[in-house]
Amino acid sequence: MASLKYATTNPEECDDNDTDYGSDFTPEQERIVERLLSGRIDIEDNPIVSDVEYHDPDQTLRVPRFFGREQRSILWETTVSNQFHSQDEPTCAISPSATADWKEPDTRSPLERYRTQPKKPLSVTDLVSPAWCEIQYWYSLTRHGKKKRTPAMKQGSAIHKVLEDQVHTTVKIETQSKEDAWGLRIWNVIQGLRTLRNTGQTRELEVWGTINGLVVNGVIDELSYICPDSNLEKSMHVPCAQDGMHDQTTIADFFKSQAPPTSKEVVSGSRDRNHEKIYVCDVKTRGVNGLPSGAALRPSKMQLMLYHRLLSSLAGNMVDFSVLATRYNLDPTKMFSDTFIAQIGSLHEDVFYDVPSSPEASQRSVDQWSQDSMTTLLAHNSLSALWSLMITEFQTTMPEGAKSLGDMLRVEYRSRDDGEIIGSKTFAMNHIELKDYVDHGMKWWKGEREAQGVPPEEAYKCRNCEFADGCEWRLKKVDEAKGNFRISRKSKSSA
Repeated sequence: MASLKYATTNPEECDDNDTDYGSDFTPEQERIVERLLSGRIDIEDNPIVSDVEYHDPDQTLRVPRFFGREQRSILWETTVSNQFHSQDEPTCAISPSATADWKEPDTRSPLERYRTQPKKPLSVTDLVSPAWCEIQYWYSLTRHGKKKRTPAMKQGSAIHKVLEDQVHTTVKIETQSKEDAWGLRIWNVIQGLRTLRNTGQTRELEVWGTINGLVVNGVIDELSYICPDSNLEKSMHVPCAQDGMHDQTTIADFFKSQAPPTSKEVVSGSRDRNHEKIYVCDVKTRGVNGLPSGAALRPSKMQLMLYHRLLSSLAGNMVDFSVLATRYNLDPTKMFSDTFIAQIGSLHEDVFYDVPSSPEASQRSVDQWSQDSMTTLLAHNSLSALWSLMITEFQTTMPEGAKSLGDMLRVEYRSRDDGEIIGSKTFAMNHIELKDYVDHGMKWWKGEREAQGVPPEEAYKCRNCEFADGCEWRLKKVDEAKGNFRISRKSKSSA
């Protein structure tokens, strides 16, 4: 989806007031109109404006930030600078094959056309974007092959990058093979899990799994040990009377568990987190100073629920790497290149050369990280071996498997202009709701049903859709609304 585009009604085709499909403004849309009148047109209300699974042109290593001079709190609240610069990227050109698909009928399913080898597999973005509008996503695929990057997406990516840099330091790594590139992705997950245990927070954690038998990947914005709504979570897990007193916590243990970690625990990662739950959060950027509700919130809900499901599968060692290796055409036993291993092992000099000798604990962490990285990669010098190490890290971070994940999910909204927090929405994981949504969506992906557009009450979505003018679904609904209006007018006149 691109920049905002308003659809106009042709006065020759209908009388005034014949239809109100797509014409009523919600309070949210009124704010958008106000910004449009002020000359700012880079508004995009669709919550799925980042395609992080498919947009990673640079091979980068994520190094934990706690090794530097910064003194960060576990409950540290980010304050984002007002200077965000979106990175220049080439516009996605329409390939000849995509043009041919658009001009000539193609009876293949969306899955066969766009997410079958040698093309990339499904992503979480693929599964949740249709929750905004299936017709819109279908047009995006047929015209661009994927969601077209827009100015709003670039602004959102810039803010996500700032947030990530507050947790990780990114370093460019040259890879010699597909296996090296995938090894880097797995290695980043390992480091992300260690960062989570040591600092209480990590960002941009990639996850993989299978949903309805199909490989799916995604990138989680944030994981932390902070429950977004402890009261709601407690109300969902009220202990039964027959459970007895064997798990009851003493007063001393309770206050100990509530105490914030000491600086020594933060540096050494010595805090016992075996019984702490981990919570999933997604960050969305918005062009208006308000929170979405109703149907506009659904894509974000489904996105977080999918992250929860994929993360649970990895924590429980329920993802077969051989399935992923086959889908991505990887050799799981091929050894990593010496160049790849050497680059990661030499990061002590390249990244940490300016780390002060005090505090000593920080310096020890730096030395240990560099040495351990080289030793670890040499001991796990293939994708299959490194994947096994990653699963071990998951089991260390989430010793109780899926039960280590909290059921409270949070989406945080930030201003697309300056990154300031607008607010957040919290909701509970709902496995039944997720299953129903995925099953319904997969029927479209597999070609078992036609794509569906928005209902009349959600027609405000058409106002910022680049495909609105030629959308067959919308034009059909306009005709239906005009017909219903004329029938109603005739009924009233005859009465």
